[in-house]
Amino acid sequence: MSRILLVLVMLAATAGAVIAYGDPDQIARASEQVSHMLGRSAVKPAPAVEIARSQAGEFALSVKINGVKAPMVIDTGATSVVLTWETAKAIGLPLEMLEYNVDVETAGGHTKAARLTLDRLAVGHLVEKSIPALVVPRGQMKTNLLGMSFLDRLESWGVQADRLKLHGYPDVTGSINGSGRHRRGRTAVN
Repeated sequence: MSRILLVLVMLAATAGAVIAYGDPDQIARASEQVSHMLGRSAVKPAPAVEIARSQAGEFALSVKINGVKAPMVIDTGATSVVLTWETAKAIGLPLEMLEYNVDVETAGGHTKAARLTLDRLAVGHLVEKSIPALVVPRGQMKTNLLGMSFLDRLESWGVQADRLKLHGYPDVTGSINGSGRHRRGRTAVN
């Protein structure tokens, strides 16, 4: 009975905040508190990133790979994230341990690439862990490619009026039994 009364008081306080302040941040905090008190999941908004098309017609951006900034171009035709040897070295990947045994076609022609897994790849607030990637030998490519091994993990992505919009999954925190629902390998940073 006291829990019901407490919930009613919290709902009244939320309604009061809406009327008195009209502040969306305070309303969101009050809503999260009520959800937490009820033992239900609180859903954080899905992280999203917008990238403008460059004058060259591509979607170029800066990402963080294992915490290190790197330039990339979105390539939906690439089945994987592909790094140049130079970027892989700058990130500190173990190049001496790589085995170049994967056939790939690049803009420059046929070459071999090495498979590896990136611990963490962040595009703005979109952060994915354990991303399959390829590294090409030194001098084989000039540009890193953000391919489908990253894009497939997003809830959605698409181009609208020369802007590429990437949408992650909402982050669900808390629940009735105290555990959240998370996709494998995904972390949302807000």
